[in-house]
Amino acid sequence: MQETGSISIHTENIFPIIKKFLYSDHEIFLRELVSNAVDATQKLKSLAQLGEYKGELGELKVRVTVDKEARKITISDHGLGMTAEEIKKYINQIAFSGATEFVEQYKEKDANAKDQIIGQFGLGFYSAFMVAKEVEIWSKSYKDDTLTAHWVCDGSTQFTLDEPTGEHEKAERGTDVVLHVAEDSDEFLEEARLRTILTKYCKFLPIPIEFEGEVINQTTPIWTKQPSELTDEDYKKFYQELYPMSMDEPLFWIHLNVDYPFNLTGILYFPKVKDELQFSRNKIQLYSRQVFITDEVKDVVPEFLMLLHGVIDSPDIPLNVSRSFLQADAAVRKINTYITKKVADKLSSLFKQDRAGYEEKWSDIGMFVKYGMLSDEKFYEKAKDFVLLKNVDGKLFTLNEYTEHIQANQKDKNDNTVVLYTNDAEQQHSFVAAAQERGYDVLNFDQVLDPHFVGQLEQKLEKTSFKRVDADTLSKLIEKDETTESVLSEDDTKKLEETFTTAIANPAMHVKVAALSPQDAPVVITQNEFMRRMKDMQRTGGGGGMQMFGAFPESYDVTVNANHPLVSKVLADGGDKLAKQAFDLALLAQGMLKGEALTQFVKRSTELL
Repeated sequence: MQETGSISIHTENIFPIIKKFLYSDHEIFLRELVSNAVDATQKLKSLAQLGEYKGELGELKVRVTVDKEARKITISDHGLGMTAEEIKKYINQIAFSGATEFVEQYKEKDANAKDQIIGQFGLGFYSAFMVAKEVEIWSKSYKDDTLTAHWVCDGSTQFTLDEPTGEHEKAERGTDVVLHVAEDSDEFLEEARLRTILTKYCKFLPIPIEFEGEVINQTTPIWTKQPSELTDEDYKKFYQELYPMSMDEPLFWIHLNVDYPFNLTGILYFPKVKDELQFSRNKIQLYSRQVFITDEVKDVVPEFLMLLHGVIDSPDIPLNVSRSFLQADAAVRKINTYITKKVADKLSSLFKQDRAGYEEKWSDIGMFVKYGMLSDEKFYEKAKDFVLLKNVDGKLFTLNEYTEHIQANQKDKNDNTVVLYTNDAEQQHSFVAAAQERGYDVLNFDQVLDPHFVGQLEQKLEKTSFKRVDADTLSKLIEKDETTESVLSEDDTKKLEETFTTAIANPAMHVKVAALSPQDAPVVITQNEFMRRMKDMQRTGGGGGMQMFGAFPESYDVTVNANHPLVSKVLADGGDKLAKQAFDLALLAQGMLKGEALTQFVKRSTELL
């Protein structure tokens, strides 16, 4: 007996809405239909485990086939199946969901029932009409003495439903969904296209997925196993499966496994991060019960953890009706916090258990740790014990170790600790060498995030300031109680200042004469620490108010050492030629002497020799 009727919906326009707006990408139809087939298979397995289905399970596979000539795609399962009455309820009445009712019915008997159901049949099934002009369902229930149910709909709200017998009757339990592909969806009749979609979304589904005779998925990916079952080689092999184009092995990894207060499994890998910030987005894949959802995980994973690679699987992450977008809520925030804590705990454990191995990895993970400290206050509180500072000699210190290291020698007259650093040890070599001659230590902060990191440390560490070695003369960088007397009179000082100002002839260079040690350089060119730091931060994305500093003209201080023998010679000579030479020597030390100015300097040097 054939029945015709109308699908129970609230608007005649539901199908155009589904086709155009519900799913952002039409390829999703295959994920939804295969997920439904897996869902039906999982339900049957649950019933068998509960003793409510005593028949033979047989081979529980989901099969996807395509017939290009007939323009048909078929998704078949050997699962629960449906009667005609169930099709009317679950397919025709969109407001109901087979998955939801199943969970409610069996949640008291089987606490894992919810976790075994991938998605709701409801709207997911109707994604088929994005690519099909007509959809058929052939289904036979697992229940005894039930007939085959055959449902057909052409994408309107009208359907036909009958229970065929004889040669048209379905021989085995389960459901076949047949899509008659529309003319504007030819791409989905190509085997290669379907294989790509299945590999993307269904690669790790818990039931074997067979496409054109070949099983395309792993039913038990390693994140579903216990860490005790796995070797390092298992983790590395899985990493290569996820990222076949990666040339490097991961540095280490974290296996996530929590069932309270939310369900979450997964593996996060630490890749090698280069010196420059490489925001390798879309490297963490989000799954829900082994169904691929998205690689846009910014709402689940903190910003700084986007540098990691791997897989997160959670049925508790809220998705919109199309499962295309995450919906931020309290559960997401808890997961976010949990992942941050697990990462911090892993790094802390590595540092404590194998300091030497941790130091070997520091060049690859240092950027990540600093980014985390800048981004997340809770991470900072944990990471301050395992973040490392590297000096120009290549030695690594924790924050506490470094403070102890410089306490005795690098305190100024106000009892503040002064940390000296360079962002380019080669270019600032003369300043670094001068500092080391005084017994001072110099840190290397040459990564793109370091201007921000230095600012953060200065805010966090009490009575501590950070100064770049070329920001001023050493006596000004670390001011002591002792004073150095000038050998020059006031008139000589004024005359010397005028001579250098005339010789330099550059309004961006501000000349001052200071009483330094005779061992210091005759002329030192520096730039204000505050202005330099603001410019550095602006260049590395400081944003906001710091943009204004990028527009400021360059401004330098030229400090002439009143006590240097060469300066006395300049004063005695009375001309600006020697002053210009001394100034150019300072420029050369800074790496600032280039082009024609360098050529002229070489010529003058030859003449003076």
